[in-house]
Amino acid sequence: MRDTVLAANHLTVRFDVSASWLTRLFTRAPRRTVHAVEDVSFEIDRGTTFALVGESGCGKSTIARTIAGIQRPTSGAVSFMDADIAGLRSRSAVLPYKRNLQMVFQDPYASLNPRWRVGRIVAEPIVTHRILAGRIAVEARVRELLVLVGLSAGDARKYPHQFSGGQRQRISIARAIASNPAFIVCDEPTSALDVSVQAQILNLMCDLQRRLGLTYLLISHNLAVVAHMADELGVMYLGRLVEQGDARQIIETPLHPYTRLLLHTVPDPESGARHRTPLAGEVPSPLDPPAGCGFHPRCPLANARCKAERPAPHKVAKVWVACHAVEEGRLPASPATDATQGEHA
Repeated sequence: MRDTVLAANHLTVRFDVSASWLTRLFTRAPRRTVHAVEDVSFEIDRGTTFALVGESGCGKSTIARTIAGIQRPTSGAVSFMDADIAGLRSRSAVLPYKRNLQMVFQDPYASLNPRWRVGRIVAEPIVTHRILAGRIAVEARVRELLVLVGLSAGDARKYPHQFSGGQRQRISIARAIASNPAFIVCDEPTSALDVSVQAQILNLMCDLQRRLGLTYLLISHNLAVVAHMADELGVMYLGRLVEQGDARQIIETPLHPYTRLLLHTVPDPESGARHRTPLAGEVPSPLDPPAGCGFHPRCPLANARCKAERPAPHKVAKVWVACHAVEEGRLPASPATDATQGEHA
């Protein structure tokens, strides 16, 4: 039996970016809508990591903000521990949800209040959700959390500017786990850090997941991060999931042409001087997404059907893929396989 913590069902988020009604009246300009997320569905099981990857602007962070309750969906639903997030209205209903779902933000320099000491920052969820009573108990828990994330108990007296970027992200993680959450949204948690520090933060997150039974939604454009952490993987393009399923299978045997090109652009020191195919063209505007498959203007396998009909997801082993070329058997051997054969030859 699956123990699903969070499920997105046909999630759609659109933004009205039209000019004011008076401007439209005089210029006769039409209304303009950004199609940020379109009909996205996925489930995340307890104790696992589900990663969303894709180019900038594909809708990853919009999904994260919607799950965190910062952004309301246009249609569809997000169910967290059997409760519809959009339907939570009263404070009594929202507080348990916020206690069980926390977020680690991308920029550790902007996500911490520079005027607060670290102890107060980490203690905020504990006080807000009334997890512990009394100053002494709260301070003891803060010291325990700081040690848990690799800092010292004495760091509670310091300010954020006294720490490096990696240390600040450890503070952010300590704050996120302070309320004993079941689920954490990680929005590019290592992208603002030096490469030498990224592995330390990822290892810390993996260790905390094992020790505390945490469930992660990991937003990233770094496929090396995804390969290190993810159990399930969703590849997004222009607001839609084009491939979704077992992370290992997708990384080792990608099916969708976009996933293949995305993986083929990752540097591999073991491949020598192997030729790499760059992603051609530009991502279409979400203000006016193309008909049919959104990837067809950049896809080397696109045909007339791809330009007219949007592909429906179908299952191949442990992966769902939305691609007419895969469905019709027009997919050539993967670039990685071709390269390997060429090297052996």
